[in-house]
Amino acid sequence: MSHLSLDHDVRFAHARDASGLELIPESVARPSSVDELREILEEATSTRTCVTPAGWQSSTTGASITDRGMLLSLRNFSHIGDVDTDRRCITVGAGAIVADVRRAAEAKGLLFTPDPTSEEECTVGGAIACNASGARSLRYGATGPHVRALTVLLASGETLQLRRPQLEKNTVGYPIAHDPVEWFVGSEGTLGVVVEAEFALQPLPQQLLGLIVPFAHEADALAFVVSARRSTAVHPRCLEYFDQGAMDIARAAEGSSSWATDARAMVYVEETGAQEDAQEELPLDEWLALAEAHAAMAEDIRVYDSPASQLEARRMRHAVPATMNERGAARRPFGGRKVSTDWAVPYPRLAEALHIARNFAVEAGIPLGIAYGHAGNGHPHQNFVAQDAHELKRIEQVVYATLKAVIAMGGTVAAEHGIGKLKRRWLPLQMSDAQQRLMRAVKREFDPYGLLAPGNVLG
Repeated sequence: MSHLSLDHDVRFAHARDASGLELIPESVARPSSVDELREILEEATSTRTCVTPAGWQSSTTGASITDRGMLLSLRNFSHIGDVDTDRRCITVGAGAIVADVRRAAEAKGLLFTPDPTSEEECTVGGAIACNASGARSLRYGATGPHVRALTVLLASGETLQLRRPQLEKNTVGYPIAHDPVEWFVGSEGTLGVVVEAEFALQPLPQQLLGLIVPFAHEADALAFVVSARRSTAVHPRCLEYFDQGAMDIARAAEGSSSWATDARAMVYVEETGAQEDAQEELPLDEWLALAEAHAAMAEDIRVYDSPASQLEARRMRHAVPATMNERGAARRPFGGRKVSTDWAVPYPRLAEALHIARNFAVEAGIPLGIAYGHAGNGHPHQNFVAQDAHELKRIEQVVYATLKAVIAMGGTVAAEHGIGKLKRRWLPLQMSDAQQRLMRAVKREFDPYGLLAPGNVLG
């Protein structure tokens, strides 16, 4: 096959993602058409060759790398169709970059809602594969609900054209079979290869107000988040939290090291109004009053009321994971790497969960992880950097203890990055034997030889 490479340099170029792992595939396939892709899958099934789909490999869980069989790059499936303004939808290839799709929608006055932090590097196929979310998921939800239709190729090469039903009521059969699109959203490449998707688009908000609210105490910051969620006077579309370590990174990225130096935490807010497609006065005064009620450092509150300033605020937030990725990559030669958690708890219990997690770290004698992220959903990221293999083992023990506590609080071990290879050991903490048997039965139905994405999710 002309699109198949055994070259070492090509294979090595596809051996890493954002997880800190390195797995060199036995071959790399880079098809440019559905026919070529079908030929690859048919041949792989015939020879019982494993196939791991991948895009631009921004996965934090090792889902988009493999050392078993073929790495299937879908980067050439990057087409972005015209925006249908009447139906408010867009059809795109699995290899399209998320930020490019967002910009195409915005050019027509519409909003593509998925907004993972890595939106400039991650693909639509990857966002579907792990049901990605991001800061704006507080208001719009994760990727999955916005997927209207999918084109999927099974391991056998069979093509499935799937569309969500438009029924308001349905009692035919088991609920698990009602919506076939749901079979593949979040399946991490283990059931089929997504090649194209149709997404619903939302009206572009008429106005946007950003705020960064610093606090002298973390407890006040997290109480502010809970109050903002419960308030009817404000309408946040994101509530992003930064602990002191994350603040230090963000300030350095922005070049404002002298700002709010006494702060120990901050919250980034975006407000778009109760009716996003209507012109209305945004509740700045209400936000300021809410911040004051929670002992915010009022004189250091920053307001971002222009597109340019709001872009800078997002870049500041995105500097945190980028910096932690760099720090983790620097420790790879020594057996270390970044360890990123993706757990979530019911949002009113976030402060309690962070306190428990940090106590485990202190007891183990490891540096505290940097915490940041989606506090409005009870979903922070804790980033640790293991200096070597010994510290990596200790950090993973702390994460294990934390996840057991999180599950006991009604939480999840993975809220937006999926399971991949790194987190599959945690699956039994959350999924019962019956749930895992059901997942394996679905896997056998769609991929009877177990060829797709070996090692992801189920192992």
